[in-house]
Amino acid sequence: METLQEKTQKEIGQYVADDFRTAAIFSKYKIDFCCNGNRTVEEACDKKDIDYNHLMAEINQVLNSKGAETIDYKSWPLDLLAEYIEKKHHRYVEEKIPVLSQFLNKLCRVHGERHPELFKINELFTASAGELTSHMKKEELILFPFVKRMVNARLKSEAIQSPQFGTVENPIAMMMEEHDAEGDRFREIDELTNNYTPPADACNTYKVTFAMLDEFEKDLHLHIHLENNILFPEAIKLEQQLR
Repeated sequence: METLQEKTQKEIGQYVADDFRTAAIFSKYKIDFCCNGNRTVEEACDKKDIDYNHLMAEINQVLNSKGAETIDYKSWPLDLLAEYIEKKHHRYVEEKIPVLSQFLNKLCRVHGERHPELFKINELFTASAGELTSHMKKEELILFPFVKRMVNARLKSEAIQSPQFGTVENPIAMMMEEHDAEGDRFREIDELTNNYTPPADACNTYKVTFAMLDEFEKDLHLHIHLENNILFPEAIKLEQQLR
């Protein structure tokens, strides 16, 4: 049982790592739990002028309710978690980028004159698509294989060779910096789309595109959370144990 002091000092990312259902509450209050998960709830509430006790009451209600089973990602072996992120979230991004790009280009052609903000949304998404594609390849070719080698070394009680990048903390720092950039980009898209609310004159393609962008951002939040708050810190711990 956590003490009151432990709860007060607990970081947002840790709440979500312990029970992902709390992510919905942080999202409702527009508190970033993935890129900026390394703050306490109290700090986030102070910054956004949110009633801390009210928000904590909602969090505790979720934590104390049994509800549907949630996936305990924290209990997964690191190699399985890395594989899951690649197969589920990386593939999702790869599949959605061409579809969303096509839809956004069409919206700009058809509705851009009446809704000039579409051009900026398209520009931001295009930049995000390019950066995410490069980012995921770096994880798949450099970081994730090293995490898997570390897990294998621990299972076999073997030593592990130092990687070319020196320590796992180096690529992790780079990945987290890139996560922050994507978080900022999608916050801007969120504002430009009025929280993904299509305008009154929106056609079906318009509505579908905004719904897809909303889903894309939500998936990205979970994707970044799994890395920033679970995979990365555990990989750093594992490397320290092996050395």
